[in-house]
Amino acid sequence: MFSITVRDHVMVAHSFRGEVFGPAQRLHGATFVVDATFRRAELDEDNIVVDIGKATEELGAVLSDLNYRNLDDEPVFKGINTSTEFLAKVIADRIADAVHAGRLGEGARGLEGIAVSLHESHVAWASYERAL
Repeated sequence: MFSITVRDHVMVAHSFRGEVFGPAQRLHGATFVVDATFRRAELDEDNIVVDIGKATEELGAVLSDLNYRNLDDEPVFKGINTSTEFLAKVIADRIADAVHAGRLGEGARGLEGIAVSLHESHVAWASYERAL
């Protein structure tokens, strides 16, 4: 399986409901380093997985909708614990929508999967992987 990974970051504020979250139940900020990995078994006709420039641009576009936002105030997340794992899925699904819409180019239609990792720190991160 071939893959490429592009990286960016996002800064959000949010709070959680539930005793399991301890002090994170209060409003707090989080800065995530975000990796998006694109996978396919065979390279496209240009011998690439996907256009790395378009992948970088699309990751940035997806993150711009979240960046510098209090997720508690976003209607789409109302009543949802926006955990790191949950946000990894949101980002992966939004990138998948971009692939299906053709925003990463025709060659990207041959992608088989995408994985998104959100790094909370140098020692902890969460990921979500999905088929395309």
